[in-house]
Amino acid sequence: MTTKPTLSATLATAAMTISLAAFEAGAQGYVTSAPAGSVWKSGSGGCVRTGYWTPTLADADCDPDHVPRAAPAAPRPRAEVAPPPPPPPKAEVAPVAPPPPPKPAPLKPVPLTLAAGELFTFDRATLTAAGRAKLEKEVVDRVKQDYSDIRVININGHSDRLGGTQYNQRLSERRAEAVRNYLVSRGFDGSKIETYGYGKTMPVKSCPDQKNRKAVIECLTPNRRVEIEVQGTRR
Repeated sequence: MTTKPTLSATLATAAMTISLAAFEAGAQGYVTSAPAGSVWKSGSGGCVRTGYWTPTLADADCDPDHVPRAAPAAPRPRAEVAPPPPPPPKAEVAPVAPPPPPKPAPLKPVPLTLAAGELFTFDRATLTAAGRAKLEKEVVDRVKQDYSDIRVININGHSDRLGGTQYNQRLSERRAEAVRNYLVSRGFDGSKIETYGYGKTMPVKSCPDQKNRKAVIECLTPNRRVEIEVQGTRR
């Protein structure tokens, strides 16, 4: 036998439903629809607030202006790109001085050759007046004009082949000494003058033997000579 619910029971059930909805609405601040519990909206789409509504219960769909907006996410910090290191300083290269110009090759001294006949009489070692004048012009004046400094003066005496070897050796030495003594008397430093005698060992001309001795002597004249070699700094 089915028993129909009485009117009082139906009202009681409805009251319990409304009370539960009111409780849930109070908890949410809006009137909600059962049984899902979602916010109830009117036909115009608006939400109905309850008396319990406060801004802290604001719903984003109903009251977006009262819902605090989430702070925008902080931008990701950009990775700091370290600037490239400065290039290493270039090593300072000391300027290279150009090489000095090559020094001119020293001039090879050219011996000044004077014939013995211009300085001495035949078979003698004493300077004649003409011989001293010759030395003054050809040696003294020229050396003083051409050289600012004298390192050494070599005086080499030579003879012809007439006569013995030892005699001619001594004659060539005496003639070289006579020239040296004259240069010293004219102000040259004697410590820078060297004398040598070569006798008849270094002839520059050959003459055949013949009966005419005077002709032979004349032919051998180039071998009777004095060579003067000056070494020093030219002006």
